Amino acid sequence: MNNKEELLKSKEERALEKKRLKQEKYYMSSQWQLMGRKLLKHKLAIFSIVLLGILYFCMIFSDFIAPEDLENYSAKYSDSPITKIHTVHEGKFIGPFVYAQKFKFNDYGQKMYYEDTATPHRISLFVKGTPYKLLGFIKGDVHLYGVKNEDGTPSDVKVLILGADNLGRDMFSRILLGSKVSLTVPLLGTAISFVLAVIIGGVSGFYGGIIDTIIQRIIEVFMSFPTLPLWMALSAAIPTGISVTNVYILITIIMSLLSWPGLARTVRGRFLSLKKEDYVLAARLAGVSDFKIIVKHLVPGFMSYLIVNLTLGIPNMILGETSMSFLGLGMRAPATSWGVLLQECKSINNIANCPWKLIPLVFVAITVLAFNFLGDGLRDAADPYK
Repeated sequence: MNNKEELLKSKEERALEKKRLKQEKYYMSSQWQLMGRKLLKHKLAIFSIVLLGILYFCMIFSDFIAPEDLENYSAKYSDSPITKIHTVHEGKFIGPFVYAQKFKFNDYGQKMYYEDTATPHRISLFVKGTPYKLLGFIKGDVHLYGVKNEDGTPSDVKVLILGADNLGRDMFSRILLGSKVSLTVPLLGTAISFVLAVIIGGVSGFYGGIIDTIIQRIIEVFMSFPTLPLWMALSAAIPTGISVTNVYILITIIMSLLSWPGLARTVRGRFLSLKKEDYVLAARLAGVSDFKIIVKHLVPGFMSYLIVNLTLGIPNMILGETSMSFLGLGMRAPATSWGVLLQECKSINNIANCPWKLIPLVFVAITVLAFNFLGDGLRDAADPYK
């Protein structure tokens, strides 16, 4: 055998060994590792993860990224359109800048905005502005971008990249700061709903009998009510004089209390099928307590399915919170959320004259679609037959 044949044989052996190790690694993988590999092949789900990561990153650092806070308003910028960003002034490139917004009234009494092109106002990074507390405890007054005067002080010229509302407040800042409510209430509500569903559904399916019958009748009563009217009734019961923090807590509790029955029934069905398995009977014969059997043996057996169910349930909570706030039954001023921002869209004339006020709806749609696509990817990854 010559050197060429030996080289080819060694290459084939290395390829076979590599293939064997790959197969061994695959068959020795856990359920979560297999789910992760399948999920990485779902391009739409990966894109949704990246998109949601960006949204939640901007939410966490919204006080820094937003050029203004919720209390900065000016009648001079009332219903101001999106600010145009320029780079060339009088034929010279000077970097990104904006012109001051001026307005006049037309023959019908409508405010018409135009640019004062006499003086350019450069957009700067890390501009000092209104003070804030990042993450609730880090004090700061530097914002990501803005316009400042020659002496370094904040300018009254605004960079309204998404326009302004009827009080002259920056829509981009309000959308970022409103995401603190619109993106966290569904997560907290889903977490509470998950705990309730696992406990109540687990007890119903594990013990059965009269306990199962009573719990199922209670669930049927909850599920018989239309969701939106029940949300409205409970939200209307919230006192008007309580603080914003208490309203936030109550809205989270209301949404979680009304979303657990469906998941509880799913948990019950899984418990009814899994509690007859041999490993559960072996655990009982070994004297393991019912609590440990539920927590360590039954729940992990379908945890992947629960995660998928939760991911698909978050969009419903986002739409629920947005609907409640839009109707004036959720978060109220001075707090803000995407639903609160959409309250100005109740008037057709307002939408026709200021279409940028519908931009919060775009953020709601993007977030809901991202969670739905992520849930679809997790569902496909958790399916053992795919």
